[in-house]
Amino acid sequence: MVQETIISPNDFIVPLFIVEGTGIKEEIASMPDYYRYSLDLLKEEVKTLWSMGLKSVLLFVKVPDNLKDNKGTEAINANGLMQRAIKTVKDVAPDMYVMTDVALDPFSSYGHDGIVENGEILNDETAEVLAQMSVSHAQAGADMVAPSDMMDGRILYIREALEEEGFKNTGIMSYSAKYASAFYGPFRDALDSAPGFGDKKTYQMDPANRSEAIRETLMDIDEGADIVMVKPGLCYLDIVRDLKNEVEVPISVYQVSGEYAMLKAAAEKGWLNHDAVMMEQVTAIKRAGADLIASYFAKDVVKLLG
Repeated sequence: MVQETIISPNDFIVPLFIVEGTGIKEEIASMPDYYRYSLDLLKEEVKTLWSMGLKSVLLFVKVPDNLKDNKGTEAINANGLMQRAIKTVKDVAPDMYVMTDVALDPFSSYGHDGIVENGEILNDETAEVLAQMSVSHAQAGADMVAPSDMMDGRILYIREALEEEGFKNTGIMSYSAKYASAFYGPFRDALDSAPGFGDKKTYQMDPANRSEAIRETLMDIDEGADIVMVKPGLCYLDIVRDLKNEVEVPISVYQVSGEYAMLKAAAEKGWLNHDAVMMEQVTAIKRAGADLIASYFAKDVVKLLG
């Protein structure tokens, strides 16, 4: 009767990994019980999610190496894997709220979130491509684009491009406080998107910084973000609370692949009670101020909720 924080299926965004081919449901080695799906089997997974009361998905695509370049050309292909994945989800579950990853790293021959020139990431040139990418996703039927790149000013580029093309109702969930974290390793395995040189510290945030997160987030809101995100989750709950105290837009938290993998590994060893720790973690994230949680645990949590 007095419990303050309640978890429900409506709290979750379900990340989905998509690959080319047919009949593919392949487990990600560093993410036990999580899979990459070809489009035909994506249909069945989406039906399952909807039947469980999970109403929002966040799509990521694993792009074949031969389609990668330094300009993100494939990212704006109207018949690309992402665009076909959006249509597939909408065909199966028209009311499923479809969010899409907007970043160049899955499409980049360098594995970086932006266009590379002489070993540096070109901010503005990248933002222009991200805007085109966002329009392409909206044309395919995406409800919300989710730029995860951390290029400065890219929210304004995207918002203006969407408005110009008539997509006034397409939302933007900005990865506003995305840290240069060591927790992303399994995700990069899932998409084969690890940087080919250096790291991402020139455009992702320093884990030691706190006030910068507020500045970055407020700028994104001014530029047109509808939802702001903190990523990763557990190590950054102070940032979630700071933002909750500062902003009025919804806040999402990405409970990332490393957080998922650690618990799975510890539970497999018998060192932790999987379900109890999982529920404690998602409760802590929501208690800190998250309105939405992007989590690989979403199905496991909902099964426990009954």
